[in-house]
Amino acid sequence: MKKFVFEYYSEEGMAADEAAQAATMAAWNKWFGDLGDKLIDGGNPFAPNGMSVDKNGASKIEKWPSTGYSIINATDMDEAAQIAKDCPVFDGKGGLVRVYEALPM
Repeated sequence: MKKFVFEYYSEEGMAADEAAQAATMAAWNKWFGDLGDKLIDGGNPFAPNGMSVDKNGASKIEKWPSTGYSIINATDMDEAAQIAKDCPVFDGKGGLVRVYEALPM
């Protein structure tokens, strides 16, 4: 098995309404449960104030800010991409998952 990082994006971010937040978290928890032993680390959501840093300084990330990550086991990129297709991030506006293989070090 190989490790893959799912990096999540959504135009909506975290819902302000408590009931909507609870429903969103229930969907994510169900999906994580469905992943079983493929899930290594459910990760965390990110606050909406990320910064892009380079040698010239830092600036707020304005286009496609990452909203969170998870780490999963899969045999290859095709399986990881297939697993990502059921992600609850697609329930929101502009939901997207970027999949990266984590190389061993």
